[in-house]
Amino acid sequence: MIQKWFKYLSRQKPEYMLDLIPIKFKADVIIVIPCYNEPDVIDTLVNIGKCERPDVNILIVVVINSGINTGEEVVSQNRDTLKEVNSFAENNISESNLFVYPLLFEKLPKKHAGVGLARKIGMDLAIDHFYNTGNEKGIIVSLDADCEVSPNFLTSIYNAFLHNDRLNATIQSFYHRVENNSVDVEYAVRQYEIYLHYYSDSLKKIGFPYYFHTIGSAFAVTADAYVRVGGMGRQQGGEDFYFLQKIFALGGVKELKDTFVFPLARFSDRVPFGTGPAIQKILDEPDKVLKVYSRQSFNELKKFFDLKESFFKKDDNYIISHVSELHSILIDFLNEDKYLESLKDCNENCATLKSFVKRFFHHFNAFMIVKYLNYVHPQPFELEKITLYRDKLQSDI
Repeated sequence: MIQKWFKYLSRQKPEYMLDLIPIKFKADVIIVIPCYNEPDVIDTLVNIGKCERPDVNILIVVVINSGINTGEEVVSQNRDTLKEVNSFAENNISESNLFVYPLLFEKLPKKHAGVGLARKIGMDLAIDHFYNTGNEKGIIVSLDADCEVSPNFLTSIYNAFLHNDRLNATIQSFYHRVENNSVDVEYAVRQYEIYLHYYSDSLKKIGFPYYFHTIGSAFAVTADAYVRVGGMGRQQGGEDFYFLQKIFALGGVKELKDTFVFPLARFSDRVPFGTGPAIQKILDEPDKVLKVYSRQSFNELKKFFDLKESFFKKDDNYIISHVSELHSILIDFLNEDKYLESLKDCNENCATLKSFVKRFFHHFNAFMIVKYLNYVHPQPFELEKITLYRDKLQSDI
């Protein structure tokens, strides 16, 4: 297994693989934290240091990064952060089984500079470390520089993988802290959290197998699973979503509902979507209430998903006759999405119903669902206020 990792590592850009993690650490768990203009990252390190710890070596890699066009003020802050993290590592928890290793990457290319590339660099270096130390069972934890975590964070994640050899990933729960105790931000971020739960719950109800939330600071993967899906992408935002969709398709995903990350809710223009832009969008609404995809839109898609087993080894005429009974807007979308070609591919390449269903959701995946939801809103389905779900969801969560 581990021999295959060398092929992956050999494909990575050598300029990002120069400052390797010393093998003297011999880490079992590596926490990767992208860090861009974060003056308070030490608070995150202190918080992690207070966690209960499993009896293994845990390494925190802080990837301090900036792009070629980054302003001098941020570059200067990053360099100060490097000094602070190095000092912290020397004087605090680095004498125990919890180590801290900061890295500084400057002048990253304009096309890719951002959180995705920073996360990828840290995770690729984690793979290199596990490869060089012969650790086939290495675990990579993804976190952000503005997070606090629950006391069981380290033990819960490690024990989940320890007791299940088939586990590829864990998904941690989340609850945002609010910057400066802003009442407006508090109101907005709680709506956003309700929406994330609502969306995940809706995917689960319609039978979509990869319904887990995709937050960059709230997942962990095995090193082998990371390599098998081709590693983290370099997207400047949404890298967590794209990466985790590939991980989910492997199976072996466990939600750790009692293990939390507490990201900081704040305004941000660093990425086009995520918590920061969502908060701003909500506050820009006249009534400051988030509008979300309708329940009916999910219910109509469920009717199509419920038919999937019946499509196995059936011809086009049979499939068309059953699809014709669905909502007209869904039929329009499926036709534009060339669903018959997708189902033909499933039938031609699958000998069993189980493999057919897996391939079905390869075509009708999370990206297709988002495309469909945007296609049917605001007409014929109207967006609905998240307050419709608040009471129910808060009692369920």
